[in-house]
Amino acid sequence: MDGTLLRTGERITPRVLAAVRAAAEAGAHVVITTGRTLLATRLVIEELELVEGHALCSNGAVHVDISNWRPLAVHTFDPEPSVGVLRSLFPDMVLSVEKVGVGTWTTGYYPGSFRLGEFRYVEDSDLSLEPTTRLNGWWPGGTLADMVEIVRGVRLPGAGWVHGEVEPWLVASKQGVTKGWALERLRRQLDIPRSATLAMGDGYNDREMLTWAAHSVAMGNAVAPIRQLADEITADVTDDGVAVVLERWFH
Repeated sequence: MDGTLLRTGERITPRVLAAVRAAAEAGAHVVITTGRTLLATRLVIEELELVEGHALCSNGAVHVDISNWRPLAVHTFDPEPSVGVLRSLFPDMVLSVEKVGVGTWTTGYYPGSFRLGEFRYVEDSDLSLEPTTRLNGWWPGGTLADMVEIVRGVRLPGAGWVHGEVEPWLVASKQGVTKGWALERLRRQLDIPRSATLAMGDGYNDREMLTWAAHSVAMGNAVAPIRQLADEITADVTDDGVAVVLERWFH
């Protein structure tokens, strides 16, 4: 979503809006698959004016029916062991957990905080009061490169993790849960041929999704490893790269 459909913090351009709506009106399953929470995803889907179908939020951990925004599947893990590991490595890291459809509990402020629903400041111990779909970590004391070097090879019990593109971000989900994994589950439910799948993305959390798709497209602004694994590179998000691809089939 961010960096693909739109520039973070901005609205979707008219050209991209038209291309996505044309695809949906033609009968294609348009599935927004994002690292955003359910509440943050809903804002963009309402802007797209999609009223039925599916969305995969929190990097595939939450599958929702967008006609009523009820979760169809929620994949959680116990964050307590991971909180302990990350706190030992990064004493000043801001940690937060998603409360699906409710809001966010966090140990501090982090850039781009989506103050949607309940936004509660808590202690580390509160983060683990119940299983969560995602555990976020933002390290205000360092760089992305330093963070990646520190966590390289570190195991988060019961969880897998992916880092951000520029800022020192880390997002942990239940082990094995990724965008690609969630899309394959949905593809089978909808009985869509593998050959009829297309995915577009720009970030490290899109890796499994792009390798899953029959045809994968990296945005022009995508990080280098994502551009290298994609079947095609489209225009930058600022040049409506999503529309450039969709307009081949839907207009």
